[in-house]
Amino acid sequence: MMNNLYIRIGSRQIGEGHPCLIVAEAGSSHQGELSRAFELIDAAGEAGADCVKFQVIFADEIVHPRTGSIELPGGRTSIHRRFRELERDLSFYTRLKEHTEKRGLLFLCSAFGLRSARLLRDMGVQAVKVASPELNHFPLLRELAGYGLPLIISTGVSTLSDIERALIAAGPQVLLLHCITAYPAPEEEYNLRVIPSLRGIFGLPAGISDHSRDPLLVPGLAVAVGACVIEKHLALSAADGGLDDPIALEPEAFVRMVEVVRQLEGMDSEQGRSWLEQDYGRERVESVLGDGVKRLAPSERKYYLTTNRSLHAAGEIQAGQPIQAGDVCIVRSESNLRPGLGPEYLEVIVGRTAQRSIPAGEGITWEDILPPVTVDAGS
Repeated sequence: MMNNLYIRIGSRQIGEGHPCLIVAEAGSSHQGELSRAFELIDAAGEAGADCVKFQVIFADEIVHPRTGSIELPGGRTSIHRRFRELERDLSFYTRLKEHTEKRGLLFLCSAFGLRSARLLRDMGVQAVKVASPELNHFPLLRELAGYGLPLIISTGVSTLSDIERALIAAGPQVLLLHCITAYPAPEEEYNLRVIPSLRGIFGLPAGISDHSRDPLLVPGLAVAVGACVIEKHLALSAADGGLDDPIALEPEAFVRMVEVVRQLEGMDSEQGRSWLEQDYGRERVESVLGDGVKRLAPSERKYYLTTNRSLHAAGEIQAGQPIQAGDVCIVRSESNLRPGLGPEYLEVIVGRTAQRSIPAGEGITWEDILPPVTVDAGS
């Protein structure tokens, strides 16, 4: 078990005994427009956020072109095409970082693969965010660990053993965010007592990445149980058409959230809980707090294999073909492709001979690489 209840990002210490870091998750709400991204940064600063987080998106790092359409908060979307539309070069993110830091805010970005990780490294960022689906992207985690930067890692759609394996790859400078990978996430599934559980089990600072709709309940109770980070989506308007805009807070609601978080920081746990019970009721508050046992939430169970990373055929692999590293990609299956083996089996797969044809995009399974077992009837 590690024992590091705070991390340092630049000059700021985050963790036990320090003010809560409030992260405005702007994500891809900029829709590829620099001016809109600047507006989001300005809105975050005016709302009282400490940090603005974006996402460095290269479509092929996240999903295969054959992923097809999936249901997102804004409706049914061709996910690979949508990600391609959001791809931008180094100069775009450099401008975002400059504008964010000019506002006195911490700049944070999610990396989804080696290309985006190296782009962030070359920018000289102070920390990197890892989203829940990349918790088992071990090549990415090992790459990031080599930079010596603090990592903020979300832990949605995961088990304790998943988190443990990720931490072995990610190194010691980690802050964990409890998360429910559902959009929107039902508040009664949040089980916020998991936050002190994660802190106690892994000896690391822990916070919350909140996808619920209410601007105050989950963030407020998270502070009451000791969260050191509150991450919440921010959009200029929930109707703007960004991937996560329908579940994001608009600036006015974000301001209210920040005010409540700061008020609750001045109270002890019981005071904070009682204060929130006045508005939400004891039963509702208790349902959000939960029992503190880390488990897959009901709303995310069906996504466990398809949201997390697995090994897929980059192009069609013919039966009898030796599988090379370039034949395999580590992507999210989503709902239209067969999940493959976990990324930890990449070195096992490379060099094997395909036992049957594997269509482009499909997950690579044991049946694809292991010869059939024959049983001698006379033995």
